[in-house]
Amino acid sequence: MPDREEESPEQLERLGRTEGAERIGQPETDAERRRRRAQFLRDLTEARELRDRVQPRRAKVARLRHAMRMRTFRW
Repeated sequence: MPDREEESPEQLERLGRTEGAERIGQPETDAERRRRRAQFLRDLTEARELRDRVQPRRAKVARLRHAMRMRTFRW
């Protein structure tokens, strides 16, 4: 198996493996956790939008299924 190249700081940030509070042993702050969560949610939304663009039929079926689940859900 070929050796993997070192990951750039941007890739480490995206993967959540940053050099920082976790390495030193200090607990991460709420602000850091919220920032990482916001970035994750942005990436997740972007991935869903991309999937919907490249597979429009599957996206439509998924939307219809979700709507049916919501209509039949009892409060």
